[in-house]
Amino acid sequence: MSAAYTYFADLAREAVPPPDGILSRTLYQDDHLKAVLFGFAAGQELSEHTAARPAVMHVVSGEATFDLGDSRQEARAGTWVHMPPGLKHGIQAKTPLVLLLLLLR
Repeated sequence: MSAAYTYFADLAREAVPPPDGILSRTLYQDDHLKAVLFGFAAGQELSEHTAARPAVMHVVSGEATFDLGDSRQEARAGTWVHMPPGLKHGIQAKTPLVLLLLLLR
C-alpha cells in the first residue's frame, strides 16, 4: 500500500498573480499544517497583522518588502522566513508576487 501525498509540479503556475488584488488558494490542510499559496498584483499589500501559530513564508516568484517585527526586509524568489507565533508582519508586493505560506501546529 502506498502512502497518499500531495504534489504540485510548479507552484508559480498554481497562483498566477491577478492584474489587481490578491488571490489565495489553500493547497493542503491537515491537523499539523495548512499550506496557502498567494498571488499578489504589483503594489498590493497585506497590512501588519499577527498569527497565533508559527508560520513559514517562502517567495516562489517576484519581489516584495516584508515587515517582520520592527525590521524591514527585502524579499525575492527563494526568500524563506520562519515566524514565531505573535510576530507582527506585513507584506508589500513590489512586482507580481507568488508566496507560499505554511501555518504550523
